[in-house]
This record gives sequence, structure tokens and C-alpha cells, in this order.
Amino acid sequence: MPQQVDQSLSRLRAALTGPLMRGFGAYGGAELANRVVRVVTTVVIARQLAPAIVGEAALALTLFELIRVLSGIGIGQRIIAAADGELAAVCNTARRLFWGWALVLVTVQTAVAAVLWLGFGAAGPAAMLAVLALVYPVMPAGLVQCYLAMREGRNAALARTAASQAIADHVLTAVLLLAWPSPWSVVLPKLITAPVWLVMTRRNRPWQHDAHAGHACWRGMVRFGGGVLVAEGLTALRQQGDNLVIVATMGSSALGTYYFAYNAGLGIVSSLVGAFGTVSFPMLCAAPSGPRRLAVLRSVLIGGVALFVPLVAAQALLAPIYVPLVFGAHWAFAAPLIAILCLAGVAQLASVLTANWLRAEGRVGSDAGRSLLGLTLALGGLYIGARTGSLTAAVIGLVTGTLLAAAISAAITLAPALRRTLPAIPATEQPA
Repeated sequence: MPQQVDQSLSRLRAALTGPLMRGFGAYGGAELANRVVRVVTTVVIARQLAPAIVGEAALALTLFELIRVLSGIGIGQRIIAAADGELAAVCNTARRLFWGWALVLVTVQTAVAAVLWLGFGAAGPAAMLAVLALVYPVMPAGLVQCYLAMREGRNAALARTAASQAIADHVLTAVLLLAWPSPWSVVLPKLITAPVWLVMTRRNRPWQHDAHAGHACWRGMVRFGGGVLVAEGLTALRQQGDNLVIVATMGSSALGTYYFAYNAGLGIVSSLVGAFGTVSFPMLCAAPSGPRRLAVLRSVLIGGVALFVPLVAAQALLAPIYVPLVFGAHWAFAAPLIAILCLAGVAQLASVLTANWLRAEGRVGSDAGRSLLGLTLALGGLYIGARTGSLTAAVIGLVTGTLLAAAISAAITLAPALRRTLPAIPATEQPA
């Protein structure tokens, strides 16, 4: 027993001091700065705009986020997982696919905006959504560079880029809101700051098309990307569909309150979990399939639990204290909603680790099934709760469904892998 305890402590120390934590430290520090600025922006939104007006911006941004998740099309993961000998050809093909897909997304989002205007009479959100479609032509010129940087573990540069764009977005939002209290002040910064990401990404990891390398088979890349795309699409629908369920069952005022509670609570953990997943996925792909990849998985899991369980618990327990102090006494009623939503952070960690493991193993079909389960249980629970007319009940339903889906997926996918007995690995080759 003492020997087992020593081994567990050794694994925990390795998980908390190795490359994983150094990479997450870069992302986490950037996200922390980003979230501090975002909290300030949320305070300005809460004090400047009524819930119904916040709801208009939230509807446009929700539809934008749902469509934008398609922008990756899963090809980026193919760049990360490519063998060295095929990398140049894969990048050449990816560049073409990214540009073609960007034009498709512009068309899709413009069509959705037209339906929102003509079919539902929501002229304001429809106009915002149409303007946000201009973001897509900015992205393809930097996507290959972005995924190459991920592949090479340039986490500090990636974190600086993401944080710089996000902070510029939040600062510009706050400034516009103070000068012009309008939902447009929340939406326009998403478009204005897109070039910040492009310029910094291209500087982080220069890349040019290599004509001599030829092109990889686009059909194989699309098949791989298609599975990832389905999984990402279902995950985004789960993450953004809650706003649509709330506005459909309870109205835009309730959506404004829910949108505030989500961003003040789960939004913080979500960003950090996403950063953790971004750092851990290339590590899983880099490890050979088998014992070494399993060892990396265990290290990632230990590090994730040690980081996020205390963070989620502290944020949930302290919500009644910091919400009225930070956001104003008139938002104190939302503290229970924020505390409940925080609990879904643990489920998000399990979901991200499960998805990373399946993609590293090439099981993108199983990943899509996992996402479908999460979508069904989370939004199903939210809908059942929302039908009672209580926002608290709706949030409880969402969190319950999210936790249940994550537990089922982890039990089916991660638990069998973690139960495998690993052969001894030399200390000098232990994963971190």
C-alpha cells in the first residue's frame, strides 16, 4: 500500500510539472488575462443593457458560433496527426479545402440570416449575423499556420494570439457599450478583431505552399475531417443550442439572464478546459499508439482532475459572494444559476479528454456518437426543466444531462483504456 501511494504521488507530481502543465500554463495565463478583461466587459454589459437587449445580441452570436464551428472541418486535426513525410502535401491540400469551405460558410450564414429576417421578423439579429459572415474570408490565410503551430507545441505563441484577439474584442466591446449602448456594440468587435488573429498567427509559424510536394488525397482528408466535423458540430449544437431552447421556451429576457449567468460562471472554466484540450491533443498524437499513449492519457487525466475539480468547487461555492460584489446587487438573483452551471465544468473536462483520446486513436465515428449522446441528454434535460417555466429548473436539467452524458462516455471509452496494465517505462521516457 505505501508503495502504491508513492507511485500515485509520483504520477501526480509528474503531471503537474511536465510539458503538459507548461503548455497549459502558457494558455492558462493568457486565458486568465482574457477572463479578467471579459469579466469587466460582462460587468459593463450587465450595467448598460437590459436583459431583452442582451438577448438580441446573444441570439445573433449563438447562431454565429453554431455556424463558425464548421470552419475547422476537421482538416486541422489531420495536419496535427500527419506523418512527417506527408505533412507538406497534407498542408497544400488543407489550404485549398480551407478556402473553399470559407466560401461555403459565407453562403450558409447569409442564408440563415435571411431566414431569420424573412421567416421570424428578427431584422436586428439577422443583420448582425450577415455582417459576421465577413469573418470567414479572413481565416483561411492563417489556418494551416495555426495547426502547424499546434503540431509543434508552440503553445506560448498560440496562447498570446488567442488572448490578444479576445482581449481586444472585450476592450472594444466595453468601449463601444459605454459610447453606444446597443447590441451592435457586442457583435461588431468579433469582426473588427479578426485581422489581429490572422497577422499574429502568420507571424507565429510562417508557412508557404510547397508546389514540389504535391497534394494529399483530398477524399481521405475529407473523410477524416467529416467525422471530426460531425462531432464538433454536435458539440457546438449542445453548447449553443441551450440559448435557442431558452429563447424558444422562455423568451429573450430569460435568455439575457441565462447568457449572463453562463458567461459569468461556466464560461471561465470552459475556456480553460478548451485550452487544456488544445495542449493535450498533440501530446496524445505524438505518442505511439499503445502503452506510451496510454501513459500520456493517464498523465493528462491526473493533471486535469488536480487542476479543475478544486477550481470548479471554489467557483461554485463562492458564487453568492462574488456575483453581487462584481456584477452589482441587481444580479445577485443569478448567483444560484452561476453556481449550478459551474458544476458542468467537470463534465466538460471529461468530454474533452474523451474526444481527444478517440481522435488520437482515429475513432472519429465513436467521437461523433459521443457528441450526439451529449447533445441529446444536455438539451433534453434543459428542455424538460425549461417547460416548468423556471430558469433554475432549466439549468439543473442542463447540468444533470451534461454530467450523465460525460459519465457514460468516459465509462465506455476511457475506463477500459485506463484499466489496461502498462509495462514498465524507463524513468527517462516517462510522459508528463
